[in-house]
Amino acid sequence: MPDSQFLNLLAEKYPNRREARAEIINLRAILALPKATEFFLSDIHGEYEAFRHFVRSGSGMIRMRIDEIFGDLLTESERDDLAALIYNPEAEMARREKSESNFDAWTKVAIRRLLMVCRVVSNKYTRSKVKKRLPKDMAYIMDELLFEDDVPDRHKYYEEIIDSIIEYDSARLFILELTEAIANLTVDRLHIIGDIFDRGSGSPEIMDYLMENRGIDIQWGNHDILWMGAACGNRPCIATIIRINIRYNNFDMLEVGYGINLRPLATLAEHIYGDDPCEFFKPNIFEVNKYDPIPPELASKMHKMISVIQFKLEGQAIKAYPEYKLDHRNILETVDFEKGTVKVDGQEYPMRDMNLPTVDPKDPYKLTEEEEEVMVALESSILNSSRLQSHMEYLFSHGALYKIHNGNLFYHGSIPFTEDGELKEVEFCGNKYKGSNYIQMLDERIREARYNPPGGQTSAEAASIMWYLWLSENSPLFGKDKMTTFERYFIEDAATHKEIKVPYYRLIEKEETADKILEDFGLNPEIGKILNGHVPVKIKDGQTPIKANGKLFIIDGGISKAYQKTTGIAGYTAIMTSKHMYLAEHKPYEPLREDGTQTFHRPVMHHIYSLPDRLLIRETDNGDELREQIENLEALCSAYKNGDIKEN
Repeated sequence: MPDSQFLNLLAEKYPNRREARAEIINLRAILALPKATEFFLSDIHGEYEAFRHFVRSGSGMIRMRIDEIFGDLLTESERDDLAALIYNPEAEMARREKSESNFDAWTKVAIRRLLMVCRVVSNKYTRSKVKKRLPKDMAYIMDELLFEDDVPDRHKYYEEIIDSIIEYDSARLFILELTEAIANLTVDRLHIIGDIFDRGSGSPEIMDYLMENRGIDIQWGNHDILWMGAACGNRPCIATIIRINIRYNNFDMLEVGYGINLRPLATLAEHIYGDDPCEFFKPNIFEVNKYDPIPPELASKMHKMISVIQFKLEGQAIKAYPEYKLDHRNILETVDFEKGTVKVDGQEYPMRDMNLPTVDPKDPYKLTEEEEEVMVALESSILNSSRLQSHMEYLFSHGALYKIHNGNLFYHGSIPFTEDGELKEVEFCGNKYKGSNYIQMLDERIREARYNPPGGQTSAEAASIMWYLWLSENSPLFGKDKMTTFERYFIEDAATHKEIKVPYYRLIEKEETADKILEDFGLNPEIGKILNGHVPVKIKDGQTPIKANGKLFIIDGGISKAYQKTTGIAGYTAIMTSKHMYLAEHKPYEPLREDGTQTFHRPVMHHIYSLPDRLLIRETDNGDELREQIENLEALCSAYKNGDIKEN
């Protein structure tokens, strides 16, 4: 029973029994609607255009709806054209304006067809919710057309609306906003299962898109947590995000997108490595910088400069936090400058690059004065970037290490297991944890670092937990025995580059592993599913995203261009409707060509299961929330009836 203070606050919104009962009726009706569609996407890695297309197309769901509506009415080519109009309306209208002899007639047909699609994708919602999803300027007109009836006398009324839209040059805007409404209504909830950042250059645009839309939650990935640590001022995290994005030639993203000043780094790199070709630090160029085209030669020097700084800062952190048990990764101190060798795991290897003029063999982890100046400049840029900080604030407020929703479990990486298949007990800062308790503790420590650093620490110091989660064997976000960044740069022997996956990735082939995880998180293993990202599924090598006899799904299929040669595809997305679950297998996204044409590939839709009956809202987590609201409103009605609260 809610207390009187709460009921008095509720009475401000529903000042009498009539209004309270009307809302009860509305909420009870909503409970009888089918659950809306959920969409799952993982490991976006800065690929904004591909991400936006996947979301806008509903990962094939819109094309399926078009086939259902127009399968017997339109040709395959006409259905492709209608889908293209929804996916990229600006480009499709520009093409049609050139090719159609009567563009106005084409727009009239297009509007009619789009309205039919919009009606179908909105049928799981109340009319009031649909109206809230419509653009304000056109909401009244769209509402009239979407809910038109078959009364003969009103046919001319609807035709006049469409004719007027065309006559007053509003057709383009109407189509733009109608296609936007279709995309928004197709997917009610978007779950991002980690790794928005790094490799691709479009992470700022992805974050802008997420912040502008409703119904989104995020499960942090290892690359996200790295940026979150950098935003708190943690130096190893800062150096690492700069290194990764220089490696992938993302200068526009760093300097223009987030306003990070790289000039001090570039100046020092040119000075220190002026004659050094930095052969092993050449950037991977998947995209050309438009606004900050750094020559590859300078980018290589900057890449090496920030890598050396990163190894120094990591060495400092390893010594400062012995509880992280990472001392075996302090490799820089084992470099023998006379012999030109380095020791890894007790074995000596020749160094393939010994030009390390800023490393003092007697104190290898100490920054030079110039390196310190570089780090001060990078820290200042990151801490004072309003766009970056707002994006990170959104990640903290809308994200978590895991999420439980409608009896299912979502997380990015893994759950620590022992080799023999038991939940691994991890000792952390003097305490022992395992399974869900370990994940929950880490989640709390991450938030503490941002908002309430413990024990007199600064936020930058407390954020060392995020650096730990980036590279520790016991991190649920990393999932390997070690991160061999140093070896890949400085040692020729490829055996030293190998990173061995933790037991989790072998054990999830077994159904009992998924059962243990679901039970540990308090879920029913008979009906619960696990959705997981992080590890690209190599379809070309015969791998499958379906694990644990259909209880666990790894949906990272390689949306990032950096992965597509090894995966053979361009990503997986998962879709859960009120009746079915699908995995959509995508081909590489093809951007708009210079001539204005674009090819959209239909994903391969793998049907995973069907429920015997549609899942209604009353059977979901949202249904629980609505029932609680109904109970509160019923209590308010009783308070009005008993005179405890005066009706207005």
